[in-house]
Amino acid sequence: MSLKNWENNGWLKVEPASREEIHNLLVINERDMQDAEGSISADWQFGIAYNAALKLCTVLLRAEGYRPAHGSHHYRTIMAISLILGAEWAKDAEYLDACRMKRNTLEYNYAGCATKDNVSELIKFVKDFRKTVLEWLRNNHPDLL
Repeated sequence: MSLKNWENNGWLKVEPASREEIHNLLVINERDMQDAEGSISADWQFGIAYNAALKLCTVLLRAEGYRPAHGSHHYRTIMAISLILGAEWAKDAEYLDACRMKRNTLEYNYAGCATKDNVSELIKFVKDFRKTVLEWLRNNHPDLL
């Protein structure tokens, strides 16, 4: 599979990104990481950290000139990371998809499903992932930085 295949399937649409859009997504990521490490419930910390991760996935997809076309936006944005960064990122995409499902549960179904360990693990992942995304941008789309 490739992003072009996803476009042909109607899952993505072509839409060039701007430098300002990428900047704004990275600023949202920074804000969310600060908030996720605050003194709030583990559920909210997890949800905010998940949003920070999603923004980094969005940076990758938007930098490649795509946006989800309809439905399953979070899922498609997350799963695209292995198409963009390489197959070695498939496990990380699966991890983030599991985080997506946990975030949906804590947001819509019941409180208390995120633990401090879940939060710590996700925050560490997002910090490391941000470094990867920024390096990838420098190497592949320096005009967007």
